Amino acid sequence: MIDAAPQGLDRVYFGSGGSEAVKSALKLARQYMIEIGQPQRTKFIARRQSYHGNTLGALGTGGNMWRRAPFDPVMVSASHIAPCYEYRLRAAGETEEDYGLRAADELETEIQRLGPENVIGFLAEPVVGATAGAVPAVKGYFKRIREICDRHGILLILDEVMCGMGRTGTVFACEQDGVSPDILTIAKGLGAGYQPIGAMLCSGAIYAAIETGSGFFQHGHTYIGHPVACAAADVVVTKLTEGGMAARAMQMGTQLSKALEAEFGQNPHVGDLRGRGMFRGIELVADRDTKAPFAPEKQVAARLKKAAMANGLICYPMSGTIDGVEGDHILLAPPFIINDDQIGELVDKLSRSLATVLE
Repeated sequence: MIDAAPQGLDRVYFGSGGSEAVKSALKLARQYMIEIGQPQRTKFIARRQSYHGNTLGALGTGGNMWRRAPFDPVMVSASHIAPCYEYRLRAAGETEEDYGLRAADELETEIQRLGPENVIGFLAEPVVGATAGAVPAVKGYFKRIREICDRHGILLILDEVMCGMGRTGTVFACEQDGVSPDILTIAKGLGAGYQPIGAMLCSGAIYAAIETGSGFFQHGHTYIGHPVACAAADVVVTKLTEGGMAARAMQMGTQLSKALEAEFGQNPHVGDLRGRGMFRGIELVADRDTKAPFAPEKQVAARLKKAAMANGLICYPMSGTIDGVEGDHILLAPPFIINDDQIGELVDKLSRSLATVLE
């Protein structure tokens, strides 16, 4: 797996899932700042409408308000900037590149508000998963983010628990953004459903700071480095790389995108079709022209989930797409071994399910 990692990420810490991986990343980032003599750095910045896990630390950095609300008084806190959400936040007449730079520059503004000397790291999903529905960053966004982090000595932490491990068509989603983070988290696809496992990858520089400093990462979980889990993950990574499954996800993802566009591209209640590879999102709207969402009390996502299950389709409808309260989307993440006939079956069952709920 180390050989497949983005440039500079050459150390791995294995855990049992995504929340553990993110929590490990946050603690490693904090300890790194202590080891290099900058203990005043205590702040994390993340994005609204993000999700990073269910432990108090991971949940605290996430930007999904309804998930956070019951536990807010006892969570690790982080400040949040706007997501890179082209469909909703790109201004009329604004180029994709200009929007990406404007969105990224919100990080600079927040860093200045907190004081650059106080910030540990910026945490983001390269393709936002469950909370917003497969929202990829626009071209140039993460390169500007990387520049901003480097300028202030801030760590870039990318959460690929959901979008990584071939799901977007490359082993790591950030490969398509042309950046390498300081710390990266993975899980879900790493075990391919066979074995619970997650992992945090970090740069050699972070590892060296601790190795030559205290010599000990002050962290641990019961099943870190579990040999059976790691053996399963090793086979999965081999299938993704040497077995060509990540490349197949890109190929079949293109087919899936075309099929979704053909079926739903002109649907009056489909506002946006988005995603990468085998990670696709459909944003549902009450009015396509104005992008107005359905009223939350209509419970579109909840009703769609029931209708899809009744039609033999497992998908991931979710509400609160826009701000945690308003908006509905569908997340699609089919198996990498899907074939053309099964793509047709998926689209047909989804179409019938949407018709049941929306018409």
